[in-house]
Amino acid sequence: MNNNPIGIFDSGIGGLTVAKAVSKLLPKEEIIYFGDTAHLPYGDKSTAAIQSYSIKICNLLLEKSCKIILIACNSASAAAFNLVKEYVGSKAIVLNVIDPAVEYIGEYYSQKKIGLIGTKRTVLSDVYNQKIVELNKSIELKSLATPLLAHIIEEGFATNRVGDEVVHQYLSDDILDDIEALILGCTHYPLIKDKIDSFYASQVEVIDSSEVVAISLKEKLETHNLLSDNKNTIHKFYVSDYTKSFEESTKIFFGEKVILKHYKLWE
Repeated sequence: MNNNPIGIFDSGIGGLTVAKAVSKLLPKEEIIYFGDTAHLPYGDKSTAAIQSYSIKICNLLLEKSCKIILIACNSASAAAFNLVKEYVGSKAIVLNVIDPAVEYIGEYYSQKKIGLIGTKRTVLSDVYNQKIVELNKSIELKSLATPLLAHIIEEGFATNRVGDEVVHQYLSDDILDDIEALILGCTHYPLIKDKIDSFYASQVEVIDSSEVVAISLKEKLETHNLLSDNKNTIHKFYVSDYTKSFEESTKIFFGEKVILKHYKLWE
């Protein structure tokens, strides 16, 4: 199984930030990426709907013989991780993007005040807070839903004054006062990490979960002796609803041009 691919899925193309981090850290690993663009954003969907979408996508990734399935979406990680893990069983290792960030916080921020920004679904699920409480390290989590950020990034406004003003408005919320670190609880947000760093003048650690997740994934592969020795990796990228704009946006998220294939999963 060592040379089998790593399956990564998200509600759209935002999870490509995670895929890029994995590709950079593990260049010998082949990635099969699926973006459920027909149903984005997951942050506005019900738990039952997200679970249904996730199981359907996992069937595809299992058909592709993926050795690991990484849920590269905070909303899906919150709503469907346990169900997906039970459904997949021993066929593949299932990971999410929440646990690695929580483990990082537990290691470095005991008895500190930490912030979290994410979609409404991620924040309302309270999953980050529940997991941090379970650490029993007296960490106080302050969560803020920032639903406009993903849309601004998707529409290409992240790098102009509109993006600056929205980021400033959100981060100025009293909820985030006196935090010592901020978790980027959405796979879109690494693309505006520089803006967030600038807002905090580098006085608050901005935790890019895509990098933390990639490190965790590597450790999992090492633990299970599943590291690949592929010399020529060919990544594959699928979306459930194709538009030219999605393909043009992939370079922003993945850092290089990729070719999206329309996979009619819902027909």
